[in-house]
Amino acid sequence: MDRALYENHLSVLHSELVMALGCTEPIAIAYAAAKARRLLGEMPQHCTVHCSGNIVKNVMGVIVPNSGGLRGIDVAATLGVVGGNPELELAVLEEITDEHRAEVRRLLGENFCTCKLIENVATLYIVVELQAGEHSALVEIQNTHKNITRMEKDGVNCLESMAPAEEKSKKTGDRSLLSVDNILQFADVVSLDEIEPLISQQIECNMAICREGLKNPYGAEVGRTLLDSSSEPTVGLRARAYAAAGSDARMNGCPMPVVINSGSGNQGITVSVPVVIYAEDKKIPRDKLLRALVVANLIAIHQKSYIGSLSAYCGVVSAACGAACGICYMLGYPSSVLYDTITNTIATVSGMVCDGAKSSCAAKISTALQTALLGLKMGIHGRAFQPGEGLVVNEVENTISNFGRMGREGMKATDHEILNIMLGN
Repeated sequence: MDRALYENHLSVLHSELVMALGCTEPIAIAYAAAKARRLLGEMPQHCTVHCSGNIVKNVMGVIVPNSGGLRGIDVAATLGVVGGNPELELAVLEEITDEHRAEVRRLLGENFCTCKLIENVATLYIVVELQAGEHSALVEIQNTHKNITRMEKDGVNCLESMAPAEEKSKKTGDRSLLSVDNILQFADVVSLDEIEPLISQQIECNMAICREGLKNPYGAEVGRTLLDSSSEPTVGLRARAYAAAGSDARMNGCPMPVVINSGSGNQGITVSVPVVIYAEDKKIPRDKLLRALVVANLIAIHQKSYIGSLSAYCGVVSAACGAACGICYMLGYPSSVLYDTITNTIATVSGMVCDGAKSSCAAKISTALQTALLGLKMGIHGRAFQPGEGLVVNEVENTISNFGRMGREGMKATDHEILNIMLGN
């Protein structure tokens, strides 16, 4: 494999598979607030948060971790200001204490934080402004959850000069260079020493929150419900139940960390946990599991790169498809089966909409995984949807592109209408 392409794919993995505590949208708000508080250098008298519609949508229904069961943009921002550690990035609220929570509740009662919807910006857009007497601080985040694009103190730019585009691309990787075939090539040849710490962390963290979700009653208990009255659940059912249980816990305030995929903890759980469950059931060697998770993660990222960070297209579809591809690779099926798995999955369930982060995400994970595993089974039996059937065309890359266009462009109006309904407009 070309060395430059090898390094690119490695960079994509390392930039995408990062630790996050709780749903990444409220966490991004808390991160921006904590950075602004550090920049201001003193406790502000007031906080104003400007958010894009997709941020508003994904914060409304989810419990902010370490908040004591609270929801909302104002909660996330105020927690970030009061006790957030910006050095922890997407684990910014890890060090929140009872004293912090008490102070946040007091400030919320005094209308410390004002939240405003801002239109005609990136789908992932956050600005936190803090005011203390004559002094102010501002932090802006765009496109990805910790991508700070502006920092100002008293109106003066404080953000270090942006790295040249070429340098930034080398650091984070160029997702446009991903393809199904070169992902499979990369998984075959990548040095395990370069991926083992990263992938092992994903396995450990994501399995741990799934076990927590099965052990305790979080949210609608989708994962626990799937296993009710099933004394000998199939491996497919266990894969769905574990992944759903992780989301049950995560969407309902569990403070355990998750290794994310495509900016999402739910997608990180969905893309990884089923592969681990299948590996345990089939007694797959550790090295094969690690390579399978490389396939799963990168194929999910590849599909999501066409759609964007946030949209009306439910991202767990891409993640579930990635998981099924990882299982396909791990079990030794040829690439033709993997191509069919992708086509069968996204041609079936890509219409599932995202109406915000909340308890029902767990059920959507189960649904997406059920479809993806069906898509894999169809592929194993040589059955696949054919070119000319809906958005399916010749070559799997073109089919991925078609469904990505649908999610990115075709569902914009859907996204707008979902937000209007949620806001009561």
